[in-house]
Amino acid sequence: MTYVVTPPAITALPINGSRDTFPVRRVYCVGRNYAAHAREMGFDPDREPPFFFCKPADAVVPVQNGQTLELAYPAETSNYHYEIELVVAVGKGGRDISREQANEHVWGYAVGLDMTRRDLQMQAREMGRPWELGKAFDQSAPIGALTPAAQLAGLEHAAIWLQVDGQDKQRSDIDKLIWSVPETIAYLSRFFELQPGDLIMTGTPEGVGPVVAGELMLGGVESLGELRVRVI
Repeated sequence: MTYVVTPPAITALPINGSRDTFPVRRVYCVGRNYAAHAREMGFDPDREPPFFFCKPADAVVPVQNGQTLELAYPAETSNYHYEIELVVAVGKGGRDISREQANEHVWGYAVGLDMTRRDLQMQAREMGRPWELGKAFDQSAPIGALTPAAQLAGLEHAAIWLQVDGQDKQRSDIDKLIWSVPETIAYLSRFFELQPGDLIMTGTPEGVGPVVAGELMLGGVESLGELRVRVI
């Protein structure tokens, strides 16, 4: 059998300390998973259950350790926002996964950015339409190298932060996630059968805001290293 067009290349993330890579199948994103961020977006986290949206696998831009990614300012927006996030890589699939067993399905973790055309997202939200134009566009998910979960003692508490041109914009701890990583995996697996290669972007803390061409974003999660992205 031959294909009538050339199949797309597989998007794959680098792995710390290895020449191997992690193939990306699907990208799930958790919306408003830090209480302070939910409030800054105009929602009450005490009454909002978690929800999910997706990005296509080829929206992921892999970033090697020590690399500064040059990221083009996207078309059709004048309000381009950063959202720093902990990214979870699924290594073992399953459906209806229990919270107690969820960590067994985690292959590793990385630092990621959920880049957002905020003006288009807000327009869609106000009209009750899907968020794809604001969230799922090309190169909307720069993600750094994965650290295998087996190399970490645990990741229940870890600082998460982002600076723009050296100024603090976001700073929190992943223990402030409304839904923890195991709870997120358990909940998501009720609706989708998770598969090896899936990524889960777990949400962003407060302090989101715009970037413009020329600015450098430097973000990180404790124990996972840093992610450097310059907008051009």
